[in-house]
This record gives sequence, structure tokens and C-alpha cells, in this order.
Amino acid sequence: MDHSTPTALKTAPPPALPEIREKRPKSSWGRWVWLILLVVAAYAGYRFWPQLKPMFTSSTPAQPAPGRGRGRGGRGGVTQVVAVRAQKGTIRVYFTGLGSVTPIYTVTVKSRVDGQLMEVHFKEGQLVRQGDPLLEIDPRPYQVQLEQAEGQLARDQALLKNAHLDLDRYKVLYKQDAIPQQQLATQEALVTQYDGTIKTDVAQVDTAKLNLVYCHITSPITGRVGLRLVDPGNIVHATDTSGLVVITQLDPISVIFTVAEDQLPPVQEKLHSGHTLPVEAWDRENQNKLAEGTLDTIDNQIDPTTGTLRLRATFANPTNKLFPSQFVNARLLVDEKHGVTVLSNAGVQRNSAGAYVWLVQPNQRVTVRPVTVGATEGDQTEIVSGLEPGDAVVTVGVDRLEDNGQVNVQIAGEEPAGGIPGRGRSSKSGPGAGSFQGSGDGKSPDGKSGGRHSRGNS
Repeated sequence: MDHSTPTALKTAPPPALPEIREKRPKSSWGRWVWLILLVVAAYAGYRFWPQLKPMFTSSTPAQPAPGRGRGRGGRGGVTQVVAVRAQKGTIRVYFTGLGSVTPIYTVTVKSRVDGQLMEVHFKEGQLVRQGDPLLEIDPRPYQVQLEQAEGQLARDQALLKNAHLDLDRYKVLYKQDAIPQQQLATQEALVTQYDGTIKTDVAQVDTAKLNLVYCHITSPITGRVGLRLVDPGNIVHATDTSGLVVITQLDPISVIFTVAEDQLPPVQEKLHSGHTLPVEAWDRENQNKLAEGTLDTIDNQIDPTTGTLRLRATFANPTNKLFPSQFVNARLLVDEKHGVTVLSNAGVQRNSAGAYVWLVQPNQRVTVRPVTVGATEGDQTEIVSGLEPGDAVVTVGVDRLEDNGQVNVQIAGEEPAGGIPGRGRSSKSGPGAGSFQGSGDGKSPDGKSGGRHSRGNS
């Protein structure tokens, strides 16, 4: 009996163990790259979202669902607006220009004699009157010159008197044929010579007296003195160019401003007809009126580089609101139009085709009305054509309007009423008038936005 193990029952060799590979940790560099990219993308989205938003937003507004859209500002519903009425009034035509306050008189006080500056009789910034003493120059040298000139004059006067006596004697002797004619003629010439010498001496005396007057410097005009340019104790000369002090007249004072050359004809026409044209001076921000004056004169030529002409207006300046070299805005009143149709600026919209308004019809619907505008004064605009006094024009809420749209109108200056807003006179403003706020972008019939926007209470 064979006790050997069968071939089939032989034990199979053990399976090979899989190779165990060591897992390496992933690098963190890639995660940092992704984190930086996310931060950059988030910043770019935040920074450029206002420019990219129109690309993701439809330009056509969504239509309201049935049964909706009748609320405030909904398309096809009633839009809450504020309107004003066109009125008949007066509009003033102004020409505006940039100006500078210029004194009518500015004097640099200088010495007319040489000498030491002894005294100063003013304080810097003081208001002085014409003839008030300002400075004192040492008068002693000129006093000595005066005495010398007076002495020379007395000597020559004595010589002249003696020459006249000799001339009288020679005339008597000549008649008696006691002296020749030549001696008489010589004596007459000597008298004439002394007469000339006396005139020269008198002139020297007057010059010395004038120099004494120049030693006492007085104010030539009424105005305000500036900072002192020379201190007492210094030697001043008549040839010095800097001067001693500057005096500027402040009241009255002038403003020199410019207007365009196209505006010159109406100004000349008014001046030649004898009209006095008022001028207003406003501050740099054009917010506060500083003074009122009148047009004085115009320059004699137009600046070819700018096409403007300079005008001078004179202003009373008792409170010194106008200061030399101050920048101002000048407004020249050229004309006044009476009985014209005027409208608030907020009601006038503009686009590429021109000016238009949103007119409120009696059935509380709005329509676009083209208008022709004229002069503008403050917040009022002249309507040349397209409107009549009493017409209601939307000023607030125009960005939500469409042609023939239904509106709920609040007329500025009138009590809220449930009736249809027709033409009528504006009453005094009461509580609640103009309380609605909104923006006024003003879309035109072709869908373009108007050029004028208004926001705030009407």
C-alpha cells in the first residue's frame, strides 16, 4: 500500500504578498495656489461687478404678473409724481463772467527829496484821508538851503537898487552932455542883469521852500495803507524804486470782468441809449452776493486769444466785502422780460433732440411735450413755446413715466385734491406740499434718458 500523498492533494505554495508602498504626503503648494486664485477672483468680482452687472441684467423690465403691477411705480399702474405749474412772470437776462476786484486808485508813496526818515505817522493797515500826514524826512538841510537862498536874494536886491540910482543919475548927466551915451547904455544893461539875478534868487528860495514841503509827506488819496516798506532812521532817496508805503482806495472799488465778444452788441446798445446796467458781484462759489454796482466802462479792444472783452463795474464798498485782487463772479443785468411763461428748472428735460417736458393732462395722464426754452434765472427757465401758464409739468418721478401713462399728481404749492388737475392758479404753499421725493431721470419718447435730472423736494 502506497502511503504517498496524491499530487492533487499537495499543498499549493503560498500566494505572493502585495508590495506595500509607502504613501507620501501630498504637497501643500497646490492648495495655496488655489486659495490665492480664489481670493483674486473674489476681489475682481467685487471690484468690477458694477461694470459687469449690465451684461447679466436684461435691459427689458419684467412684465408684472396678472392682477399685479397696480402698485406705486408699477408699469401699467398709477405712478406717484410731483408737478409744478407754469406761470406768467418776469425773467431777467444776465451775462456772467469771471472778474477780479481792482482798486480805482493805487498809489505807491515815494520821497521826492533825499534825507533821513525821521518819523512815521500811520499804523499799518490804517484808513487814512487825503492830506493826512504819513512820513517825516529830516528838513534841516533844506532849511539851511532856504536861508542861503534868501540871503542871496537880499544881496542882489541891494545891488539892483543901487544900479537903479546910478541909472537915474546917468540919465540926467546924459541930457546935459556930461557923459557919453555908451556909459548910459552900460548902466541900463547892468540894471537888466540884476533883474534877471533877482528872478533866479526868487526861484531858489521857492525851491528850498518846496523841498521843505516835500519833507512832510501826506496822503495823496483816501484809502488804506499797506505794510511799511522803510523803517525810520533809513536814508531815502528820490530815485528809490520801491517806495515807502502803498495806499489803496477801497471805497468805492471796481471789478474788472470779461464777457464773450458775441455779447458785446446788446451791452453797447444799452450804454449808447443812456441806460444804467446793474452788476452783481458773487463769491467764488457763486453762493453769496457780495455787492451791487453799475457798469462803468468797457475796454477799447477784444482779446483775440480768448475772444472776450473786459468791462469795469464800480461798487460802493463801505464794509470792505470786496478786497483788492479778490476773485468774484460778475453778473451783468442786460434785459428784463415781463409777462413770459416761466417754469422750474426741474421740469425741463433734455435729450439729443432738444428740450421737452412731461405734461400732465386733465385725465391724469402724462404726455411728452417738446418746448423751446429761453433765458434762465436761478431755478426758473423761460418757456418760449410749448407751454401755457397754468400747465402742470412733472418735476419728481419722471424716471418712472411712460407716454400716456396714468399718474397720481401732487401739485407743488397746492393742497392735495381728489379731482382732476386742470389749469389754475397756484395757491400758497401749505403743509404736505412737495413732500414726495424721487428722482427725475426723464426718459424721452424714444427711450433715451433726458439730460437733466432732479432729486429732492419740489
